[in-house]
Amino acid sequence: MKEIPPKHFYDTAGAELFDRICDLPEYYPTRAERSILVEQSGEIVAATAMAELVELGSGTAEKTMVLLAAAVQAGTLRRFLPVDVTEQMVRDCAARCGNELPGLQVTGIVGDFVRHLDEVPAPVDGQPRVVALLGGTIGNFRPDERRELLGSIAGLLRPETDFLLLGTDLVKDRDRLLAAYDDSQGVTAEFNRNVLRVINRELDAGFDVEAFEHVALWDEDEEWIEMRLRATRPMTVRIESLGMDVDFAEGEEIRTEISAKFTPERLEADLGAAGLEATRVFHDPDRLFALSLARLAS
Repeated sequence: MKEIPPKHFYDTAGAELFDRICDLPEYYPTRAERSILVEQSGEIVAATAMAELVELGSGTAEKTMVLLAAAVQAGTLRRFLPVDVTEQMVRDCAARCGNELPGLQVTGIVGDFVRHLDEVPAPVDGQPRVVALLGGTIGNFRPDERRELLGSIAGLLRPETDFLLLGTDLVKDRDRLLAAYDDSQGVTAEFNRNVLRVINRELDAGFDVEAFEHVALWDEDEEWIEMRLRATRPMTVRIESLGMDVDFAEGEEIRTEISAKFTPERLEADLGAAGLEATRVFHDPDRLFALSLARLAS
């Protein structure tokens, strides 16, 4: 099956559409994760004594502000390092922190955190650090990719002092999962199709965006949601910058995202394969989502 990596979702328009998705009644992950941060940030800060927070895929740090504020209030946090592939997101994040948390040092990093982790600087004066990967982003990677990424993140951590804070969406009722990725207002469909606009712009391609329809499905065996785009007619798409033509049959699909859901056993196995172990797991009241603190295994 043809695929487009999900990192291409997040141009400025894609990021704005995703912000709208997060406000949809069907899309529970953002609310569930935020409720954990609102209720448990104090405990997370106390457990980690974080002097630095590195957030991978920060966006505008909308959810993270709760955690940052708790760490500033506790008197531990000195520096925040947001990492995002979109420069404007990093700038907006830094500006927001400057307005809401004056005095906090912000070191923004523009890059793809999968490929550019080596650009994250060492902690200042050896202070305790937390590396955060929130929003269930880890679920967008296949099992071998997840473990490789977690292993790379583990390389940023030091024994005893540093932690990973990992967000994971949990396995639950199929209908609830599908509704979260195929909302009644069609915002997710527009978000999905926007990836073709990004490809058109970045690769000088000729996708007819409206000739593709949004598809969401639940893979029971893999325990993940797939988002796809289905061609509604036969077509040939020219991708000029690659010097290639791509043929589509009517009904042919492009996979644009997977979003794996987790059980405790899957999470433990993935962390363990990367040399990590969970020390605390926090849940929202409905146990829809989890935030796990993990450190290098002893």
